[in-house]
Amino acid sequence: MELLKGKVALITGAARGIGKQIALKFAEEGADIAFTDLVIDETGLQTKEELEAFGVRVLAIASNAADFEQTHKTVEQVVEAFGRVDILVNNAGITKDGLMLRMSESQWDAVLTVNLKSAFNFIHAVSPVMLRQRGGSIINISSIVGVHGNAGQCNYSASKAGMIGLAKSIAAELGPKGVRANVVAPGFILTDMTQKLGPEMLKQWESKIPMRRGGTPAEVAKVCTFLASDLASYVSGQVILVDGGMGM
Repeated sequence: MELLKGKVALITGAARGIGKQIALKFAEEGADIAFTDLVIDETGLQTKEELEAFGVRVLAIASNAADFEQTHKTVEQVVEAFGRVDILVNNAGITKDGLMLRMSESQWDAVLTVNLKSAFNFIHAVSPVMLRQRGGSIINISSIVGVHGNAGQCNYSASKAGMIGLAKSIAAELGPKGVRANVVAPGFILTDMTQKLGPEMLKQWESKIPMRRGGTPAEVAKVCTFLASDLASYVSGQVILVDGGMGM
């Protein structure tokens, strides 16, 4: 059984990484996919081809998630193409790490704008659509550092904590109309970024995790699939850590 058959999913920042794996899993489960990235380059086109191989409709949109007007135009494009939006995954994000005393205002503003304001932008744009449909699932991709904080990442931690508060508030506001909002907070996930840390640093991180390994983007995608599907029809306002027990 395809868990997302007949549904339309919009996923931000999904040309690569965790976002791409979420899109692939959703497509495997039968959802039509619209995904965004700042530019749709060769990597984005490759992602589009991989998604289309599942036999679903795919729309790749170059869109700056931090731009309010662009996000609204993006949602309009999706509705025009597919007629509805059932699932929104706010995945777009960046990091500009540094200790508080050395962090510039521009580093703070950039991360809060791309990570948190983008989620507001897209929720603002899809809410009227989901309310008309009297249903929908909104998933914010936060982080374990949004729950516990992390030295050297005050901007990133604040943006990811903000995504949690945002989802909980939206769950309260839109719940009476059948719209759910939840948060997935990944821990140490093996991506191109974490692989650059080197084997010794990877071992240090893994030693802190009860399962003694990093997670995979595919494992994050599975949790998102549950929250997007009707299996989670009574799950809203929740934060699910996908971290191998790291945040206990």
